[in-house]
Amino acid sequence: MAENTKKKKNIMPKPPQRPNYQIWIIISLVALIFGVTYFNRNSSAVQISQKRFEEMLQDGDVRQVTLVSNQNLVEVTLKSEALQQPEYRNELEEKNPFSISTGPHYKLKIANPEIFDRRFEEAQENVAEEDRIGYQVEERSDITSFLINWGVLFLLLFGFWFLMRRMAGGAGPGGQIFNIGKSRAALFDAENKVNITFDNVAGLDEAKEEIKEIVEFLKNPGKYTDLGGKIPKGALLIGTPGTGKTLLAKAVAGEAGVPFFTLSGSDFVEMFVGVGAARVRDLFKQAKEKAPCIIFIDEIDAVGRARGRGSMPGSNDERENTLNSLLAEMDGFSTDSGVIILAATNRPDVLDSALLRPGRFDRQISIDKPDIVGREAIFKVHLKPIKTSKEVDPKKLAAQTPGFAGAEIANVCNEAALIAARKNKKSVEPQDFQDAIDRVIGGLEKKNKIISPEEKMIVAYHEAGHAIAGWFLEHADPLVKVSIVPRGVAALGYAQYLPKEQFLYRTEQLFDEMCMALGGRAAEDVIFGKISTGAQNDLERVTKMAYSMVTIYGMNEKLGNISFYDSQQPDYSFNKPYSEATAETIDEEVRKLITEAYKHTKELLTARRNELETVAKELLDKEILFQFDLERLIGKRPFNKPTNYEAYTSKRDEVKEGLTDEKVKKSKNPNGKIADSKEEEPSSVEENKNN
Repeated sequence: MAENTKKKKNIMPKPPQRPNYQIWIIISLVALIFGVTYFNRNSSAVQISQKRFEEMLQDGDVRQVTLVSNQNLVEVTLKSEALQQPEYRNELEEKNPFSISTGPHYKLKIANPEIFDRRFEEAQENVAEEDRIGYQVEERSDITSFLINWGVLFLLLFGFWFLMRRMAGGAGPGGQIFNIGKSRAALFDAENKVNITFDNVAGLDEAKEEIKEIVEFLKNPGKYTDLGGKIPKGALLIGTPGTGKTLLAKAVAGEAGVPFFTLSGSDFVEMFVGVGAARVRDLFKQAKEKAPCIIFIDEIDAVGRARGRGSMPGSNDERENTLNSLLAEMDGFSTDSGVIILAATNRPDVLDSALLRPGRFDRQISIDKPDIVGREAIFKVHLKPIKTSKEVDPKKLAAQTPGFAGAEIANVCNEAALIAARKNKKSVEPQDFQDAIDRVIGGLEKKNKIISPEEKMIVAYHEAGHAIAGWFLEHADPLVKVSIVPRGVAALGYAQYLPKEQFLYRTEQLFDEMCMALGGRAAEDVIFGKISTGAQNDLERVTKMAYSMVTIYGMNEKLGNISFYDSQQPDYSFNKPYSEATAETIDEEVRKLITEAYKHTKELLTARRNELETVAKELLDKEILFQFDLERLIGKRPFNKPTNYEAYTSKRDEVKEGLTDEKVKKSKNPNGKIADSKEEEPSSVEENKNN
C-alpha cells in the first residue's frame, strides 16, 4: 500500500515554488525604520528659546550651529567640555541618552533667517574674537516631503514589478497572461507514468483490441511497416457517458511507453481571439519534439462542432478558428506521422465532417454499454478491493443490472461498501448490493415519508398490475423485483425487470412492452374503478414508444413503411417532414395503438384478478417481492422458455454462446453499424410517480 501511495505522489506534478514575500516585507520594514531614524535624527534634540541660545553662545559652550533655512530651524551642537556640566548632561540624558555624543543637542525655531543672522552677531559682540563661531546653512527635506516625492514612485515601481510577477507565473485570474497561448496539456512520460493498464479495463474487449493495435505499432513499428502498413493517425472513442472512454485512454497512457499528452477540448476555448489556434499549434509543436507520442483530447465536441452552425453572418467565431488549426495540424502539409491523436466524445453527431474523415480519425471505436458478460467482468474488477462475503456472485449482480455502464457499476460497488460499513458489518453481503442497486436505480429510500393506507394500497395494486402483466405476456420481460418502498423525489414504488439484450425488436415485443407499462393504470381501473396520477412515467414511456413505432419504424398499416426520422437533423429542429394531414393521421394511429394496448391489458388483468389481488396483498405485507416470490404465489409462467433472469443465472454458458453469435453477426455488418441503432433499450425500471 505504501508503494502505491508513493507512486501516486510521483505522478502528481510538483507545485511551483512561490516567491518568499515575507523576506521582502521584513527588508522593507527595516529600511523604513532606518529611513525614519535618519530623517528624524533631530527629533531627539531639546527645544530651547532664542534667549537661552544666546546665553550658550556668550558662555562659549557651542561647538557648531546649523541653520536649516527651508524649515526655519536651528540645530545646536555643544562642545565636549560643556557636555560634562551636570546642567546639560542631566537635561540631555532625560531626553535621549543615545544622542549625547553625536548631537545635535538643542534646536530652536526661528521666524526669519535674516533676523536670526542679526541676533546671532549681536549675541557674540562681547565674545573674544578667537572664541567666536559661525553657522552653517542647509536645506533639508523631512520624512513627509520625502515620502510625497519618492514614496509614490517607489510604490508604483514595486506594484508594477509585483503585477508582472503575478502575470508571468502566478495563480489567479491574471495568472499565465503571458503564457496564454501556451498549451495546457499535461504530459505523462517515464517520470510521471500512469499506473492503469489494460488489465484494469473490463467489458470492452472489442475496443481494447482496436486500441492495443495502436500501442503495438508504437512498440514494434517494424511488424507493420515491413508489410507496407502505416500507423493510424487518430482514433475517436465514441460512447455514452460512463462507458469507459477516458479509462481506456488512461490504459493506453500506461501501456504505450511513449510520451502522452492529455487535455480537454475546453482547454482550447478562450475569450481572446486567436488563443485557441495558438494553443493547438503549441501543443503539436511540443508533441513533434517528443515524437513518437500520443495526444488525448477528451470531450472533443467542445472544439470540434460542425462549422457554420449557430454563427452570425460576418462574425469571427473563435471556435471555428481553433478547429481549422486543429484540422491543419492533424492532416496538413506539416503533418508529422509520429503523433497519434486519441479523442473521446459522447456527441459524435455534432462533430464536423472534416474532423471525422480518414486521415484524421482513421478509426471510430464505438464503446457501448456492456452486455451481461461484460458487466460480470466489470463487477469482478471493482469487487477486488472490497471485502465481500462468499455469497456475493458477480454473475447474479450482472443479471440484476441491465443497461448499467461501467461508472454505474463502480458506483453500485462503492454504495454497497458504504451501506455495509454503515451497518457495522465485517464484509459486504448480497443484501447490501441489493440495497445499493435500489439506491442507484430508484434513489434514496424515504423511510420518514408518511403515506396514507389508501395511497399505499393504490401503489401496491399499481405495481402488482405491472408484475401480472409482465408475467402473463409472452413477449414481455418478467419482473425481477417489485417494491412499494418510497424512493427518490416522487417515486412511490418501482418495478425492476431484466430485458433481453438484443438489437432488433419485433412489433409484438414492443406491443407487449406497452401493455406491461400500462399494467399499473389498468390494475387501478380494474380494482378501484378509478385512476390516479401514479402512471405518469408509464404513460410517458408508452407515448414515446407508440410514436416511434408509427413515425420511425414504419410499424403501422395505414401509414405504411415510412420513417419520418432524419438522423442528420439535430434534435432541437422544429421542422416536420410531413403535412398537417399526415400529422393528424399519426396522432390518430398512436391513440388507436395505445387504446388497443390498454384494452388488451385490462382484459388480461380482469381475467387474472385473483392473481392480481394475491400479489398486491403480499406486497402490502412484505413491501418487496422477487421473481421467486411470484412463482410461489401465482405459479410459473405459462410459457416453455425460461425467464431472462433464470437463463442468465442458471444457464450462463448457453446465454454466453448466444451473445457471442450476436457479436459475430454484428461484426459481419459491412458498415460496422447495427440496424436501428437509435432504438433505445427498454428501461429496466418503471416508477410510480405521484404528480
